[in-house]
Amino acid sequence: MYADISATEDADNATPKEQLMEDLRAVVTDAEALLHATASQSGEGVASARARIKESLYTAKERLATAEAALVERTRQAARVTNEYVHENPWKAVGIGTCVGVIIGMLIARR
Repeated sequence: MYADISATEDADNATPKEQLMEDLRAVVTDAEALLHATASQSGEGVASARARIKESLYTAKERLATAEAALVERTRQAARVTNEYVHENPWKAVGIGTCVGVIIGMLIARR
């Protein structure tokens, strides 16, 4: 029904981004199977394809939610670290901001 066991084991070792992409590919594959099943068959073939699509969508949504939660947490952590650095080193932060502004200004002026 699904890909062989080695593909499942590879998916377990992949990064969340890669897993999400594999899930989305599976959803597309199952959607194509549904289209083919509805064009030529009725009954059991259509029900089987719909069940696979439903399962694939559920898995993709779960992994997407997990990836989103991890991204939000990493963003919050980066914001906390940046905030602490700026409070501990305000003049360094001003200097870095000034340098970035000068570089961006020079790049804009070259155009």
